[in-house]
Amino acid sequence: MINHVRVSTFSRVRRLFLIGIMVGLSGCQAEQAASDPSDLWAVYASYLESAKYIDLTHPFEPNQAVWPGFGTATFSAAVAASDMPGYVSIGDEFKYDQHGFVASAYVLPTDQYGTQLDPPAHWNPVGATISDIPATYAIRPLVVISIAEQVESDPGYALSVKDVTDWESRHGRIPPYSVVMVRSDWHKRWRDIERFNKKPFPGVSLAALKFLHLERDILFHGHEPLDTDTTPTLEGEHWLMHNNFAQAEGVANLDLVPETGALIVIGFAKPLGGTGGFARYVAVVPSAWEHGVSPRDQPGAPLGTQASRLIRDAAGVMRPQSTTTETPE
Repeated sequence: MINHVRVSTFSRVRRLFLIGIMVGLSGCQAEQAASDPSDLWAVYASYLESAKYIDLTHPFEPNQAVWPGFGTATFSAAVAASDMPGYVSIGDEFKYDQHGFVASAYVLPTDQYGTQLDPPAHWNPVGATISDIPATYAIRPLVVISIAEQVESDPGYALSVKDVTDWESRHGRIPPYSVVMVRSDWHKRWRDIERFNKKPFPGVSLAALKFLHLERDILFHGHEPLDTDTTPTLEGEHWLMHNNFAQAEGVANLDLVPETGALIVIGFAKPLGGTGGFARYVAVVPSAWEHGVSPRDQPGAPLGTQASRLIRDAAGVMRPQSTTTETPE
């Protein structure tokens, strides 16, 4: 059983302030929403339904950037593991025309793959694993600190304490237990697999990590590259994991998100004892923001259809036939 450290919670005044700012309710409405859980439906109807949503996640695939010590994934059709007389035999692929459905198999040589959530157990032999991460990670205030301008002239630039305090001089103190994402625009190089992982690439300094966690009490930070820094010992990641902090890696699209005033929704796979997590991060931004899509515009039920019939490409990925040169079986 993981030992959870008890930490101080937001004061009632801070809760009301955050609800008022993030949700845009009046003082009385914020008071009611904070005291009556049933009013979370009102919060959704009043703000979250009209807010916009931005995916901060790379889809994982067979050919992509990965830390050089790990391999890449293999995608293929799922096959029958047992005989079902008159329906399927061992080793048969499931097919639309023959069985009414398809399924896929994924061989993932590492849980450090694509957009991810690193738990302390990745480095720490007594650290929390992915299955120990509490459900309270699910939604938090989102802070975006940009170092994109510095990275343009210095690809190896690392977030500094001054970058953090400069952000605070513009926007105010970072909320405790928020998620801080470091924007570098490195995600735009994701398809350039060779360059993406090659040094120099942007990082986060150890001093900045200590400041964010010890002085600002953030939940975790995230960055666009697949490593925290380029030091020989990965000192930042070592410090985080051995001090029982998580981190996000391989984050995308931070250039589409405001520096302040947004929320982040966090989802991740939950393998028992997992030392890494295939994650999905979604930013929830104000309805007036120029990027993103609203549930009112894209409710998600029913979902859209493909431009043409799905087939499996040479790498095992299901794609519309019109985007491949292959023919369905």
